[in-house]
Amino acid sequence: MVESYTRWIIRWKYLVVLVAIMLAFAAASGGRFLSFSNDYRMFFGEDNPQLLAFEKMQATFNKNDNILFVVTPKSGKVFSKETLTVLKDITHEAWQVPFSTRVDSITNHQHTSAEEDDLIVDDLVVDPNTLTDSDLLKIQSIAINEPMLVNRLISPDSKYAGVNVTVQLPGKSLDEVPKTVAFARVLKQQMLEKYPDVEIRLVGMAVMNNAFPEASQDDVATLYPLALGFIILTLFILLRGLSGTVATFIMIILSIMTAMGLAGWSGILLSPPVMSAPIMILTMAIADAVHLLVTMRHELAIGLDKDKAIIESMRINFRPIFVTSLTTVLGFLSLNFSDAPPFHDLGNIASMGVAAAFIFSITFLPAMVSILPARGKHEVAGKQMMTRFGEFVVNKQKPLLIGNAIIIAVLATMVPLNELNDKFVEYFDESIEFRRDSDYAAENLTGVYYIDYALGTEESGGISNPAYLANTAKFAQYLRSQPEVKHVQTISDTFKRLNKNMHGDDPAWHHLPEERNLAAQYLLLYEMSLPYGLDLNNQIDIDKSATKIAVTLETLTSNEVIAFDEASMLWLQENTPSIKPYSSGPTIMFAHLGKRNINSMLIGTSVALVLISAVLIFFLGSVKYGFISLLPNLTPALAAFGIWGLTVGQVGIGLSIVTGMTLGIVVDDTVHFLSKYLRARRERGLNAEDAVRYAFNNVGLALLVTTLVLVAGFMILAQSHFYLNSSMGLLTSVVIVLALIIDLTLLPALLMKFPGRSHADKAGEKQ
Repeated sequence: MVESYTRWIIRWKYLVVLVAIMLAFAAASGGRFLSFSNDYRMFFGEDNPQLLAFEKMQATFNKNDNILFVVTPKSGKVFSKETLTVLKDITHEAWQVPFSTRVDSITNHQHTSAEEDDLIVDDLVVDPNTLTDSDLLKIQSIAINEPMLVNRLISPDSKYAGVNVTVQLPGKSLDEVPKTVAFARVLKQQMLEKYPDVEIRLVGMAVMNNAFPEASQDDVATLYPLALGFIILTLFILLRGLSGTVATFIMIILSIMTAMGLAGWSGILLSPPVMSAPIMILTMAIADAVHLLVTMRHELAIGLDKDKAIIESMRINFRPIFVTSLTTVLGFLSLNFSDAPPFHDLGNIASMGVAAAFIFSITFLPAMVSILPARGKHEVAGKQMMTRFGEFVVNKQKPLLIGNAIIIAVLATMVPLNELNDKFVEYFDESIEFRRDSDYAAENLTGVYYIDYALGTEESGGISNPAYLANTAKFAQYLRSQPEVKHVQTISDTFKRLNKNMHGDDPAWHHLPEERNLAAQYLLLYEMSLPYGLDLNNQIDIDKSATKIAVTLETLTSNEVIAFDEASMLWLQENTPSIKPYSSGPTIMFAHLGKRNINSMLIGTSVALVLISAVLIFFLGSVKYGFISLLPNLTPALAAFGIWGLTVGQVGIGLSIVTGMTLGIVVDDTVHFLSKYLRARRERGLNAEDAVRYAFNNVGLALLVTTLVLVAGFMILAQSHFYLNSSMGLLTSVVIVLALIIDLTLLPALLMKFPGRSHADKAGEKQ
């Protein structure tokens, strides 16, 4: 049947090539719908509990996506006329940032003071040029002693300052974040040109959002050409000619075009994980071509003409290629169990690419190879080397079996050394400007991690209750006592300051009001005095039944963030039972994502394992060989995580998908080796040792080449500036290398240890 099909392909080769290209371009036309997602919330599913808490927090209080201008005067003095003029100018101009709803700095901080019975509320710095040295010292003293400002908008040593712009993105178009950040960058450049004696850096959640597509685009510009160049060079060296190289290259491009086009038709948004899909498709599509072309070159070398060599290659490889494509698709589809939607998209695009590569490899590739000239009757390079290695494996089967078992067992004991941990700021490497600026801000001014705590009373106006305020102040004091906390913003500080102001600025009255009505009056008076845009909606809900405490943290690992949050919620539960709290924020969301993803991918990997095992048992026609194949398919990931635990020791969200994803990939080597082994046993009646030699001679080199190509592709991915991609690429490369070693040493040893009976043996018994 395959022979007849291939003859038909060869007969209508020009039509097949034309139709394949037309279908690829039709699918690729969907690429016009592709666009980049620039919202960190893309990493969280709609039912993610941390995302739901975050959306609840943002619905109750004002949204707090932000851009922070970190200003460093070269003089080392923030409290000088020159630097305060810069801060005043940035504060004024920052109101023009698209979607900005609030701008905070030390210059427009609403400082309160008493003037007889009146409460005076005004900017801390009105006109820098009129300030005397004593005025500057007074302003400095106020700022560095104001809990609202220090370690947030001014460093304790007065060397660094910040201007924080709160933006409220409507979420109606994908250009909102790029437009906002682009404006901020232009403003930064204008200020640097106007004031050359300062340095300015940009950080904040909006800047991080924008860093995602920028990192992706940078990878496209650098990694894609590198991957294509390497693949072409490898194919040319292996196949010793242009025909197979050109045909394979075109097939790969068609596969990538089809997959990305179908992604556009499906409405998938591009993200850093998704942008690794073309490199994955590129490397995996080549595997099909290599098996077909290597076998074809072998048949040419023994004297067949080109068309007959193509037919024989298709006959030998069609079923293994179909099975390996199917298992790879199943492995990638397991990513749909991930708790992070971008990995769903990655899995689906890669699956479409692998399926497209299979279709083009059995249609376009044989037709194109039939059209192009095939010169040279020599075997592909390196075949004799694999034949000699096969002989070595047969002679050393027992030591190889025992040695593999011992090494795998030892590496398996190293797996628990891995700790599930992440730092979401470090998703970007130091070549990304956002990462460098975030590290600078965290070291010198304020943290980029924050957690918000909503403290509810379930009573309108309940925040003025003295008991509630006392509990809020106690919680703020608890938070400030924690070593990882850099800043705490709480309304209780405002009440203390107002109480002091309303008693003639007497420091003895710097405590919370003792009467509810008095507290409510202070708050009303203060709110009425605040200018537009600097209200308390970022700290108090509409009916004044809840307040929000914003906690800024040092850069922590996900485990440290979760431990901090759990300890804080426990403190609230034990010390303030009347308060109804919940916490949220991007820091909490990313901290929980890794653990949630591990749990969901355990399910996905298990489902994929069951389905792949069923496919293998059906394809091999033997439950015994199906179970034998499980060992070389499962142990590479186990051993790889053991090596990772020994060398790195941290597993983040990017690595949580590796086992499921690689399960379908590493099966390829097993399937091709077993198919040749079983062909030798069933069709040729060879014993186990000779069948192993036959498999090494016929498929060993192809396995080596496809592994080299796969490793090269994923190692190129490991050069990504986005850590989720680079760590995934690196560990996947380790898994694939281990899979080849195990398939060429452990699998043959197992097959010779449990040989069963060949068809010739069974035929002899019947006679």
